[in-house]
Amino acid sequence: MTVTDPANTEQAPQSLGRAAARTLATTTKSLPQMQGISTRWLLKALPWTDVTAGSYRVNRRLSYAVGDGRVTFTTTGSHVRVIPPELGELAPLRGYDDDDVLTELATRFTQHHYQPGDTLVEFGSPADQVFLIAHGKITKIGTGAYGDHTTLATLADGDYFGDTTLTHTDGIWEFTAKAVTACTVLTLPRTAFDDLLTHSPTLQHHLDTYRARGTAAANDHGEAEITLASGHDGEPHLPATFVDYDAAPREYELSLAQTVLRVHSRVADLYNQPHNQIEQQLRLTVEALRERQEHELVNNTDFGLLHNADFAQRIPTRTGPPTPDDLDELLTLVWKDPAFFLAHPATIAAFGRECSQAGLYPTPVDLGGHQVPAWRGIPLLPCNKIPVSDTRTSSILLMRTGEAAQGVIGLHQTGLPDEYQPGLNVRFMGINDQAVISYLVSAYYSAAVLVPDALAVLESVELGREH
Repeated sequence: MTVTDPANTEQAPQSLGRAAARTLATTTKSLPQMQGISTRWLLKALPWTDVTAGSYRVNRRLSYAVGDGRVTFTTTGSHVRVIPPELGELAPLRGYDDDDVLTELATRFTQHHYQPGDTLVEFGSPADQVFLIAHGKITKIGTGAYGDHTTLATLADGDYFGDTTLTHTDGIWEFTAKAVTACTVLTLPRTAFDDLLTHSPTLQHHLDTYRARGTAAANDHGEAEITLASGHDGEPHLPATFVDYDAAPREYELSLAQTVLRVHSRVADLYNQPHNQIEQQLRLTVEALRERQEHELVNNTDFGLLHNADFAQRIPTRTGPPTPDDLDELLTLVWKDPAFFLAHPATIAAFGRECSQAGLYPTPVDLGGHQVPAWRGIPLLPCNKIPVSDTRTSSILLMRTGEAAQGVIGLHQTGLPDEYQPGLNVRFMGINDQAVISYLVSAYYSAAVLVPDALAVLESVELGREH
C-alpha cells in the first residue's frame, strides 16, 4: 500500500484552464498601429490651391534700387542668383548698362556655403575673386593702427568685397575674411570675368574709361562726384529707383511621392475579417505618404519653406534659446496678419522654459477644437519635420497664409483619376503571375510663397539651455 504525502502533491485542476479556453475564444483585434503618424499641423493649417495644369506661376513685381550700396539677390529654393543690374553696385561696373552682358556676367557667379569659422580668403594670398554675400556675416581681420590683429569690418547680407580684382590682376588680399555665421556667398573668379571681357567691346571700353578716370573724381562708393548748389530754389536731380516685373517668374510644379502597394490575393481573400486587409494596407501607406509630404513641404531644397524664405526674412536668436523677444522679432517681419508659428516640439518646450524663466505664461488658443500653445494670440504649432541639428539647434517659422493675403499656400490638384483623397490617387495595376495584386499610390503637392514677407525664419535656435 502506497501512502502519498498531501503536502507534496499538486492540487488537480478543478476547472478549464486559460490556455485551453483561449483556443475556443475570438480575440478582439485593433487596427494596425503606426508610430510614425504625427498630427501634421502644417497640412491642416495651410490653405490649399487647386492647380489644374500641374504648375503654379507666381508673378511678382521685381523692385530694387541701384545705388544703395548693397547687392540684391533672388532665390529659387536653395539656389541663389544675383540680379544682373545690381552688379552696378560694384565700383568698376557702376554706370555700365548693357543688360545682356550683365545677365551673362551674373550667370558666371558660383554659389558657396561656409560654416562659422571657415576662412574665405587668407592674408597675403592672390586676390583673384569677387565675393558677394547673399546671407550671413563675415569679418575682415587685418593689421590695426598699432600693429595688432583687429577686426577691420563686418560684412553681412548684400555686402561685397574683392571688386578691385576686376581692374587689378596682381593684387593680394590685405586681410583675412572669416565666416562668423553660416554664410551663402556668390563668387566670380577673375578668369571667368576675363573670358567675358574678351567677347564684350562695350565692357572693355567701360573699364578703360574707369581706369582712365581713376579715383580722384570718385566718392567712397566709386561714384562720380556731383556738384550741387544749395540754399536756393531750383530743380535738383532726384534719386530714382528702377522697378520692373520679374522676366522669369517662379513656377512651382507639383512634386510627387509614390509607392506601389502589393498584397497577395490569398491574403486578401482568406484573411479579410474582422479588418479588410487591402483597406488597412492602403490606410497605412497613405499615412506614410502624407508624412513624407509634410517633410518635403518643410525641407525640400526646391520648394520647401526652410529653403524658400527670403534672406532678408531670416534672423538669428539674440542669445541662443528661443525667447519671447525673438518671437516678437519674427512678428516684425510677418506683421501683416500672421497665421501661425511652426516649430519642432522640442523647440516649443524650450520656448516654454524661457517664458517660465521670464514669469510669462502665454494663454493657449483654440484651433479646430484643440488647445495649442500660442504667443500673442498666434498659434505655435508643432512639426517634427523641422530638423534638429547634432548641436541641438533648430528653426522657428512664422507665416501668413492664403492667396488673398499674398501669403504661403499649399498646391495640389483635385479631380485626379481614381482619386482616393484630394491630391492623392490609388490606381489598380493588375495581378501578376504570382497572384500578387498591385496598386500605384501617388500624392501630388507643392507649396508657394507668394511674396517674401509672407514667411520668416528664426535660425540657430538653441534647445538645450537649462536655467
